[in-house]
Amino acid sequence: MVESIARVRHIRVTPMKARRVVNLIRGKQAEEALAILKFAPQGASEPVFKLVTSAIANARVKADATNTFLDEQDLFISKAYVDEGTTLKRFRPRAQGRAFRINKRTSHITVVLSTPDEVTDGKKGAK
Repeated sequence: MVESIARVRHIRVTPMKARRVVNLIRGKQAEEALAILKFAPQGASEPVFKLVTSAIANARVKADATNTFLDEQDLFISKAYVDEGTTLKRFRPRAQGRAFRINKRTSHITVVLSTPDEVTDGKKGAK
């Protein structure tokens, strides 16, 4: 019934490293995902943790605005994906006057939380 979206853009984590973390939580309950992210050793787990908490807060605000009951235990991660952001290009001097390019990659991370009723409604419409 409630669907909330949270995005973070231009975060200084490479998309490949962020996808490893996002794949851990896709399809899990929101509270379980927070527990997984809290103890994940990857560096990208901290921004994804903040993003999931932001999505939970967005769901709470959206439910209050529409006067609907929201049990945060029902929320689960229906979609989570990482897109490539802009790449900062830097140059490192090398021997004999050459220069090597260093790419500092960024990511756009999106998390969508929803309650189970929406998923069943979506499946009914598809059949």
